Amino acid sequence: MTMRTVIITDKATGKTVECPVHEGRYGAPVVDLKNLYKDLGVFTFDPGYGSTAACRSGITYLDGEEGVLMHRGYSIEHLAEKSTFLEVAYLLINGELPNQQQFDEWVHVIKMHGMTHEHLSRFYQGFRYDAHPMSMLSSVVASVASYYHNTTDIYNPEHRRLTAQRVIAKMPSLVSKIYRYGSGLPFVYPDNSRNYVENFSYMMFSWPTEPYIANPVAIRALDLLFILHADHEQNASTSTVRLAGSAETNPYACIAAGVATLWGKAHGGANEAVIDMLTEIGDPKNIQKFVDRAKNKDDNFRLMGFGHRVYKNYDPRAKIIRQACHDLLNEMHLNQPLFDIAMELERIALEDDYFISRKLYPNVDFYSGLIYQALNIPTNMFTPMFALARSAGWIAQWMEMLADPDFRIGRPRQLYIGAEKRDYVGIADRK
Repeated sequence: MTMRTVIITDKATGKTVECPVHEGRYGAPVVDLKNLYKDLGVFTFDPGYGSTAACRSGITYLDGEEGVLMHRGYSIEHLAEKSTFLEVAYLLINGELPNQQQFDEWVHVIKMHGMTHEHLSRFYQGFRYDAHPMSMLSSVVASVASYYHNTTDIYNPEHRRLTAQRVIAKMPSLVSKIYRYGSGLPFVYPDNSRNYVENFSYMMFSWPTEPYIANPVAIRALDLLFILHADHEQNASTSTVRLAGSAETNPYACIAAGVATLWGKAHGGANEAVIDMLTEIGDPKNIQKFVDRAKNKDDNFRLMGFGHRVYKNYDPRAKIIRQACHDLLNEMHLNQPLFDIAMELERIALEDDYFISRKLYPNVDFYSGLIYQALNIPTNMFTPMFALARSAGWIAQWMEMLADPDFRIGRPRQLYIGAEKRDYVGIADRK
């Protein structure tokens, strides 16, 4: 069978290069341009890498036009309905869903790595009491590297697997301590009699003088959010983890780099921005005024939580989380004024030709902040919660990259538009 190729011709020189086209399981074919500079002496220009495939991956597939998201071939709808976060984490790392014995062993090993070194608890005390949780998280994740000098040989598959287990196991403790520190509460050690998500909730919210009884509806909602945030293909933070990892840096530093990237309000901080926007709107009667502002090109106001860089259809995660948001508020009998504003805003936007023509549908961030708020999680902790879940995807992507035969250090190119070559002039002679 003849491989499909694309021929690129430089009309100025008459030179051509024949580029093979690679077909994936799904999605658009990819033109292999690695010989473009060698044969034609040119690079491609693709700001934001919107048309560039930087790697091969078998972990996550999304189709923005059709609103499809799959992990290892399993639809996000099925995983959200039938699975748990810890099982999805196993799937991301190992490529297959576990049988019962494998899952029991996985749960056990995650519990065994849940503790952090006691010295690490002192690290938090170096931060101001009101430090942003993401500045703390990026720092404390990087500091974990200092405790594992002898078991982070990135070219040892067993070391990579151990690192993945440690990252997934320790993130709940690292994140919960940030919340406890900011709240002036004592740190809580893991309780291995509880499952992963309930244990995290226990470390976050338990009171030293009272027994902690978790609300099963709240735990399921939190587990669902973790599943929906576990991985999302080659987004900004995942690409950062891969780029850092391509330099053969310590894996905990790679995860810390992902945390720092996720902090941006255009990425992981978007759900925090949604709550700020809904609070600013204040009342459903004010919605139309804000919608009109969003449509005004001379006004820099944006409706946060609408539209997506990749999805040009309804974000499949948003459909799932919207129902979970309803269920949580109804079953826990919570009064959530912002949810009423959100629902009315969604209705108005989805009936407006401006948003319909631009395919600005609600995304997962539009609803996730409402669930976090209903669970009494402070707004500034929303993104650390996201990072906790996404760390499973980050470490899976890191492992896949290191096992890739095409593995090499990342080195993007540029289009230089600076000054021409010029001579140095001494300071006394400058005008």
